[in-house]
Amino acid sequence: MIEFDVKIDADDLYNYMMAHAYGSAVGLIGSCFGALMVVIFGMDPRQWIFLVFGVILLLYLPVNLRLRSKQIALTNPSFQQPLHYVLDEEGIAVSQGETTERQAWADLYRATATGRSVIVYTTKVSAAIFPNRDLGDQRTAVVEMISTHMPPRKVKIRS
Repeated sequence: MIEFDVKIDADDLYNYMMAHAYGSAVGLIGSCFGALMVVIFGMDPRQWIFLVFGVILLLYLPVNLRLRSKQIALTNPSFQQPLHYVLDEEGIAVSQGETTERQAWADLYRATATGRSVIVYTTKVSAAIFPNRDLGDQRTAVVEMISTHMPPRKVKIRS
């Protein structure tokens, strides 16, 4: 059993949102299309409209996600207090105040990691975010627990 507390801030949310957005086909296609437009402008500088649309496509998503993450961190009550996680043989339990929710390992969608956090998707779009700063020395044990209890095809975490 592993227990730890997590306090999610706007930077943690932004990191998760960026990983989620650019981990999908839509995020990658949008970025590639934006980069292609900038390249087209580079080949013919008279076509300045390609530069404008390319920069908009490349900057829209990161800027929008930054603003959304700040707003969510400030307004969502679940991010105002620390979350307490318990990882055990049955699954992951999260509690805050008097409320506790549990998810079995078999019900989890997938697990991944960024340079900043370990992310366990509870659904296709919802996730538990474990910032490395809150995991500390337990990060390796958390990754082992996840890797042991979830099928390998669902776990994309590099140590």
